[in-house]
Amino acid sequence: MLMTWERRATIRTLRGWAISVLQEAGAVRECEEHGWMQERADPHARDRAFEIALRDPPPSVSSQAAGRAIAEVLDSIGDTCPECPPEG
Repeated sequence: MLMTWERRATIRTLRGWAISVLQEAGAVRECEEHGWMQERADPHARDRAFEIALRDPPPSVSSQAAGRAIAEVLDSIGDTCPECPPEG
């Protein structure tokens, strides 16, 4: 069976890499209208993101530093878009 490996795009910053991993895992999404990142509050997706960070950190970055980058991004975003009107 022929198998291909998909490589992640080159990311310039550790924060950019962490956001990419969080999106891949489904832990965050982007507001379609304004582009703000929003946490999806899915603990399984967050766990997947940490697993990816520990298993496959970017070149020249330790697994621990990659995990910290994931945690820092999660801590810096909320679950709502600041520009969208509140639901209710």
